[in-house]
Amino acid sequence: MRELNTMASGMMIVSSLLLAMNAHAADTKKDKAAPTDKQLIASAISAAPANVAKGATIVVMEADGKMRTLREGKNGFTCMPDNPATPGPDPMCMDKNSMEWVHAWVARKPPPAGKVGFMYMLAGGTDASNTDPYATKPEPGNNWIKTGPHIMIVGGDAGFYDSYPKDAKPDTSTPYVMWPGTPYQHLMAPVK
Repeated sequence: MRELNTMASGMMIVSSLLLAMNAHAADTKKDKAAPTDKQLIASAISAAPANVAKGATIVVMEADGKMRTLREGKNGFTCMPDNPATPGPDPMCMDKNSMEWVHAWVARKPPPAGKVGFMYMLAGGTDASNTDPYATKPEPGNNWIKTGPHIMIVGGDAGFYDSYPKDAKPDTSTPYVMWPGTPYQHLMAPVK
């Protein structure tokens, strides 16, 4: 249960950051009816392969900023539905190490050493800066990019990332490093 609370805290931080970063998009969706729990679960499980999603914990961020568990899981993954405040689909599913990495990123602390994590975003991801981990919108020079369905490997040793392109404007149809040269660099690998 403690691990679930830690994971839920990390997901809440991620959701809060995503909501804050994309609040302007929420205004365009205010008139839409709130999704049902069944719809939220369907969105969350779209982030990962069926055999991972079926055993994952599903959590959602409520309007009051509190995390609500929609379904308890048993496989160590936590999935989250699309954030309605972002312009594109972005459900995600993370393992425990990824949750710790995300928590460090949001808190602007060093990621945990020696803990490689794996994340799924098979429904795609919202546009983001490829070079600035804290960019909130496209700006000149922050290399805003669009990503499709992908997986992420986080928390690897710096040398791991040396085998992949670290271009500011990467070819998102091949694996590349996002946020290169920062403590939060990670491998983005497209899937089809």
